[in-house]
Amino acid sequence: SPRVARRLRGRTFRERPPLVAMGVKKETLEAGDGSTFPKKGDRLTMNYRGTLANGQEFDSSYKRGRPFQFVIGVGQVIRGWDEGVMQMSVGEKAVLDISSDYAYGPAGAGGVIPPNADLKFEVHLIGIN
Repeated sequence: SPRVARRLRGRTFRERPPLVAMGVKKETLEAGDGSTFPKKGDRLTMNYRGTLANGQEFDSSYKRGRPFQFVIGVGQVIRGWDEGVMQMSVGEKAVLDISSDYAYGPAGAGGVIPPNADLKFEVHLIGIN
């Protein structure tokens, strides 16, 4: 298809400006069972450690000494968790790199997570209850 030049604020572009990566990217650290995956509405038990892009930790279930439980796929957690954790099997340990639009966005959170912050979570899916 032919490229169509567009004018944007007085400048002509022949191609779209580059898009910023958004969403969640999962990197497996330790494989799970490979067959038991969470489904929307399942109650999960997980451990996690959350950090900002600069490595500063803002939350950790390990430090609290107890795993975190929540229902997946119903908005109880940030979108990056709802989408990223659904790709994990029981027992898996992974890193979720989550862009700000899949985290807390321009609002930030609790004075601990600044506006528009990308987040990194080391997560361990312990079980589906």
